[in-house]
Amino acid sequence: MRPQTFANHVRYYTPHHFVFYPLLLIAITGSLRAYFHAGEHQHLWLAITVLLIFIGWSSFMMRQHYALGNQNRIIRMELRFRYYVLTGKRLELLEEGLSFSQMAALRFASDGELPGLVDRAIKEKLPPDQIKKSIVQWLPDTMRA
Repeated sequence: MRPQTFANHVRYYTPHHFVFYPLLLIAITGSLRAYFHAGEHQHLWLAITVLLIFIGWSSFMMRQHYALGNQNRIIRMELRFRYYVLTGKRLELLEEGLSFSQMAALRFASDGELPGLVDRAIKEKLPPDQIKKSIVQWLPDTMRA
């Protein structure tokens, strides 16, 4: 496995992103085409199209909601633990100055960079991408949902 960096840290789930959604998009496109050429059965094809769109939206929302909700909680707890181990101080006291997106970006920082980068992110109000670009020694996260 190649080392994880800012340029390659986005992760895809092949069955979901490259099988299910393309097939769903083909089905929606086909049902829309049938709708415009169906004549007296237009209402049926419109209902099928709406149903397919609802299935796609629902699958995206449920997958995201459950997986990301749990993942976000784990990221926050892991960062709190790492910060405490490295500094002996509780990160919870500083979290008011950090958004979750900033905390998620900070998880890629190595142990040597994390405390200073937390302080810098709070003081300079660094956006998540700038935090990631500031990391010199990238700590990969290969197990996210």
